[in-house]
Amino acid sequence: MEHTKSFFQRNVKTDTNDLIIEGPLTSDELSQYSFHDQLTAFRPPKKQFEAIKGIANLPEGRIIVARFEGTIVGYVTYLHPDPLERWAEGKMENLIELGAIEVIPGFRGYRVGSQLIEVSMLDEYMENYIIISTEYYWHWDLKSTGLSIWQYRKVMEKMMGAGGLTPAPTDDPEIISHPANCLMVRIGKNVSGSDVDKFDHLRFLTKHQYSNRRS
Repeated sequence: MEHTKSFFQRNVKTDTNDLIIEGPLTSDELSQYSFHDQLTAFRPPKKQFEAIKGIANLPEGRIIVARFEGTIVGYVTYLHPDPLERWAEGKMENLIELGAIEVIPGFRGYRVGSQLIEVSMLDEYMENYIIISTEYYWHWDLKSTGLSIWQYRKVMEKMMGAGGLTPAPTDDPEIISHPANCLMVRIGKNVSGSDVDKFDHLRFLTKHQYSNRRS
């Protein structure tokens, strides 16, 4: 499968500064910018910046950023699922994961996260993918937002919904370990029925493994 990428850009007005949302960007293009030191949700900023530049180098990897002038203040990543996760077991080239999305506190409340996802979906090639996002409440910034788990869950659903991702049932043990966790899915219009069936098998892998042991 050839992973084709088309560049898009959007201007976003806020009360303080105008932002530019753009991508997918290459590693070299990312290197022209600095990475805000408040982007700390997943790992220290310098390490996270190196990580997203590595994703940008992957054939399927996509990095969309929100930047103020030369500083990245938000981003979203897409790539194949981690090889150790159930979602990689089907070896589906057209299955990619929205792996991380983050916006610094100063620009929250302006739909920057939603617009990062919206811009990423402007590329018609995204219709060839099954896109997933695994949402776990322990990754959510409940402390600084002051939101409850269920309020944050609604925020995440609305943000993912901006890109057409909707909650989907699964028997994945981590997701069903807490009722606020969820699997979000977007199936592109060009995805074949047989690939949808393969994905459905992955969604209920535990059930299929149990059935195979019994048969």
